[in-house]
Amino acid sequence: MNSKTLSNSTIFSLLLLATSFQIQAAELAVQVLDQAGNPLSNAVVYLETAVKSSAKPTNEANVDQKNKQFSPIVSVVQVGTSVNFPNKDSVRHHVYSFSPAKTFELKLYSGVPAKPVVFDKPGTVILGCNIHDNMLAYIHIVDTPHFGKSDVNGMVKLIDLPTGQHTLKAWHYATTKENFVSEQKITVKSNDTVSLKLETHN
Repeated sequence: MNSKTLSNSTIFSLLLLATSFQIQAAELAVQVLDQAGNPLSNAVVYLETAVKSSAKPTNEANVDQKNKQFSPIVSVVQVGTSVNFPNKDSVRHHVYSFSPAKTFELKLYSGVPAKPVVFDKPGTVILGCNIHDNMLAYIHIVDTPHFGKSDVNGMVKLIDLPTGQHTLKAWHYATTKENFVSEQKITVKSNDTVSLKLETHN
């Protein structure tokens, strides 16, 4: 076999592998409902695959402070993500978390802190402000690149998923059990739609 034949064979194998990957990539649409069957927004939905992905987060996230409120109220990030906390108010804030998943303090400041906070393990982080007690927000950290947050219709779409049997998980800050995560085994095919219910406070 000459080098030209080997080169063509290698190219063919790579094209075949790429085509196979495209065929295997799937999408999953999930609708999250409350116990009464109403759409539930701001629910975190994520898929944990049988084989753990080595994909690392590529983007930073922001949790703004504006009008003495955190925005967004719920964020979902992958383990290892850096999060900035820009203060867009004219008053200073003191952002903190005592949550086991990430304990930190950003003492009284305006503008953008010099360094973002890295969220390096899965779990739920509750954010507060030492100056304004009404300020509250949540960051849910997941150990998978397959995640999303439900919109006003309770819908989340997860894309580029591997087919096969995996674990679908969902979390919402208003569930009746603190830090409760719903989970169920699911077989992902090419394009599927599922619904799930979470019991939340009225």
